[in-house]
Amino acid sequence: MKILMLSWEYPPRVVGGISRVVYDLSHKLCMQGHKVTVITYKDGNVPYFEDDDGVDVYRVDNFMIAPNNFIDWVMQLNFNMIAKAGEIIAQQGNFDVIHAHDWLTAYAGKTLKFAYNTPLVATIHATEAGRNSGIRGDMQKYINDTEWMLTYESSEVIVNSNYMKNELQRLFGLPYEKINVVPNGVDLTLFNGIDRDYEFRRRFAMDNEKIILFMGRLVYEKGIQTLISAMPKILDNYHDAKLVIAGKGGMINELRNQVNFLGLGNKVYFTGHLASKDVQKMYKCADVAVFPSTYEPFGIVAIEAMLSGTPVVTSDVGGLNEIVEHGVNGMKSYAGNPNSLADSILALLFNPELCDTVSKNAKEKVKAQYNWTKITEETHFTYETAICETIAERQKKQIAQEQARNQIKKSKEVTNLLSFKKTHEAFA
Repeated sequence: MKILMLSWEYPPRVVGGISRVVYDLSHKLCMQGHKVTVITYKDGNVPYFEDDDGVDVYRVDNFMIAPNNFIDWVMQLNFNMIAKAGEIIAQQGNFDVIHAHDWLTAYAGKTLKFAYNTPLVATIHATEAGRNSGIRGDMQKYINDTEWMLTYESSEVIVNSNYMKNELQRLFGLPYEKINVVPNGVDLTLFNGIDRDYEFRRRFAMDNEKIILFMGRLVYEKGIQTLISAMPKILDNYHDAKLVIAGKGGMINELRNQVNFLGLGNKVYFTGHLASKDVQKMYKCADVAVFPSTYEPFGIVAIEAMLSGTPVVTSDVGGLNEIVEHGVNGMKSYAGNPNSLADSILALLFNPELCDTVSKNAKEKVKAQYNWTKITEETHFTYETAICETIAERQKKQIAQEQARNQIKKSKEVTNLLSFKKTHEAFA
């Protein structure tokens, strides 16, 4: 199968979770014998074309003239994606299926679908309404409408959790059977050969301190503000604890101010962006990994932490609520509730046996349900479904056109017969 992936991020460009999903899915499809082409944004000093272990990666600039705003930026990126796809198709032939990731590639996906009569599959990784707890401004409405358009134009839609399936059905009125739940996955070899590095750990905490780790983007929906608010209660009960916040984002100054206001300056450490190897080491050094999101379609960082063997605490929203079973493979808390979050973290800090139990169960669940072999097979089945639907639609269209031609032919025959009869009567 020849597959075209459209994504605004692909390694080394990593903005959110889409980059890793597209990377892992593309390579696994390639390993299973499919031909995968990715068109993405050229960010920084990276090549316009790269053979990435069998995956053809084409990168395009997002504009030729300076855009007025982010919407214009995205639209011009889509124009250049369409142009690049046209070049590739002219040289290598058409694709069997187009896979567009999120609204940022919606217009390229729709245009290529109609231009080359190719099935379109879309993955909605998150929604604008979910990220912002509703739609308020004009830009949010535009993005929400674009998401709807992409799901409408796609033969099949993929989401990563049952929570997201319900959200799309509610927001966009999609037929339930059109939405396929295919979870995100993780490379099961990610932590092979990675052990706890004590020298690395001492950069963030003393040996006697338990590390409570947050890993992710510093944005409101990730709930870091709730975790910081939970720290006074945690420290009152367990003095030797240290909160390490790894990541970057727009809330950094607001979070620092919150830390200073609570007098936690010596108990909270902001690492900033970490390289991939340091991320792996950080998971291994942590004693508890916490993901207190207020909105989370899936939660791939929680899967990574579970695979690393670090016990996790999550909020009870979205995909996280489906991944973690409280007291079995992790601990849960009420979203946005610092008191509940502190209780779950303290339960792990005070109970090493519970940590061992939930960590073992978590790792087994990740290996069984979130491996890329299983996920790729489910994605491939969705592609096949979309192709079959497109073929059926073509056949239905051809039959309708044939019926219309026959109707026109019959109408002409009747008209000619009536005309002949009138002429004959006039002469008679």
